Amino acid sequence: MDTKDVSMIPECGDLAVLANCKVIVGAKQLRKALTNGKATKVFLAKNADPAITDPLEAMCLTNHIPCLWVSTMLDLGCACGIDVGAAAAAVVG
Repeated sequence: MDTKDVSMIPECGDLAVLANCKVIVGAKQLRKALTNGKATKVFLAKNADPAITDPLEAMCLTNHIPCLWVSTMLDLGCACGIDVGAAAAAVVG
């Protein structure tokens, strides 16, 4: 696959990039953003249900959108400023 582990990317190591960007959270919103061409970078949680993340990863690959994997849903949710875990999030522009 053409995806990368977020921990291997210095500028995204602590997911700080999400704090400074317009972000959407959740699989449904992410699917819409990918379909509409609004997502510029996608984050998927490794411990999320593959039934959710695998189709999103495939959409990213098809649309040439960087897809970065984070350790846990809780880490991703926290980086997005929400109090619950998130399976998927994206920077939109």
